[in-house]
Amino acid sequence: MQSPLVAGWSCTVCGASVDIAVPLSWRCPRAGDDRHHVLQLVQGAAVLQSAGDANPFLGFRQYLAWDGFAAAAGLTDAARAAVVSELEAHVAAVEGRGFVTTPFARADALSDALGFAPGGGVWVKDETHNVGGSHKARHLFTILLHLRTAEIAGLAPWSAGGGSSASDRPPLAIASCGNAAIAAGTLAAAVGWPIRVFVPSSADLHVTKRLAELGATVVECPRLPTDPPGDPCVHRFREAVAAGAVPFSVQGTENAWCLDGGRTIGWEMVTQAQQQSVALDRVFVQVGGGAFAACVTAGLAMGGSLPRLHAVQTQACAPLARAWERSQALGGPQQAGGHWADCMWPWEHVGESAADGILDDETYDWLPVLAAMATTGGSPVVVAEADVLASNEVGCRATGIDASATGTAGLAGLLAIRGEVGAHERVAVVFSGVRR
Repeated sequence: MQSPLVAGWSCTVCGASVDIAVPLSWRCPRAGDDRHHVLQLVQGAAVLQSAGDANPFLGFRQYLAWDGFAAAAGLTDAARAAVVSELEAHVAAVEGRGFVTTPFARADALSDALGFAPGGGVWVKDETHNVGGSHKARHLFTILLHLRTAEIAGLAPWSAGGGSSASDRPPLAIASCGNAAIAAGTLAAAVGWPIRVFVPSSADLHVTKRLAELGATVVECPRLPTDPPGDPCVHRFREAVAAGAVPFSVQGTENAWCLDGGRTIGWEMVTQAQQQSVALDRVFVQVGGGAFAACVTAGLAMGGSLPRLHAVQTQACAPLARAWERSQALGGPQQAGGHWADCMWPWEHVGESAADGILDDETYDWLPVLAAMATTGGSPVVVAEADVLASNEVGCRATGIDASATGTAGLAGLLAIRGEVGAHERVAVVFSGVRR
């Protein structure tokens, strides 16, 4: 029976709808080659409450779109829980750990260093000890759950009678050279699924070495003279998908199912804040492709009170802030979907930053982030490199969390506008991305 909490998907741009029971529903059915479409979940109102399991995919299972799909496919409640447990066991065998509820608490030393009053301060969500060392695996795990469920129910084109061998499966594909690539390679290795990772010529050797250890096929993507504007890795990724690969992507425009599991971060923050009797005033989230911020705010919104959202990008690459400004003259952020090409396009000259994991030349999941900032009275924050470096130094020193500059970039947004934030305000940031 279909879950009553998730009806399916609706395209923010054209209004097309997709029922939750439809398998392999990666993109808007009207999109074709047009990337200016994005599916968003249609979810009913619910009182958010964890079932108590430390694994968020079990603790919050009833709210996940994946669970609704599996129910519609005929899996019993027990069978759906078993799929999660089985896949997590495979992940733990590769990673040495499975999915866990990560800490979220006031960082006292950091709050003091930034001049907050005892009643205010900075609450840090530490994602560095999750699968793959970041939040990225949360996004990808619901894609994997969907794929495995489609196989079990015989709904995947390559499956027969609920079975599938590695040789039958189409390869997974992702364009990434950082945390998302590591997360994707880890999950693929856990289930023996072939994966192709499209990386730039400048990819970090530590990342490519780890991907090779995980059995991933690494494809270097230099820019070709015939390439249109945008990331050549994304171009090669899209060509692979067009040839039959599964988009194992953390970009909602390429696979909307990544927007499902990412919400578990926000759900954890809601329940943890409630347990601490804390009402958050602001949340600063680092933004590259945008799915992270979109999911955190979607998860927090289910708590009934969404704090003011500040989406943080660097001066080296800030397409979201540009889109925010452009949308003001085109009917406002809530109407930006009808002006996609006028608001969002690839950043022409991407610079360098220590927070290289958020230098996406395009903020793919920009629409829900703009809408959340507009709804909450938030704003984008574009930070100087000095703030990127300072936030990593003070953030890691004060908390003892060994995060990368990308992982602490949300804190850079707070540093940049600290003078606008009251000493009694309660501010949330997410440290995600272990230093490699």
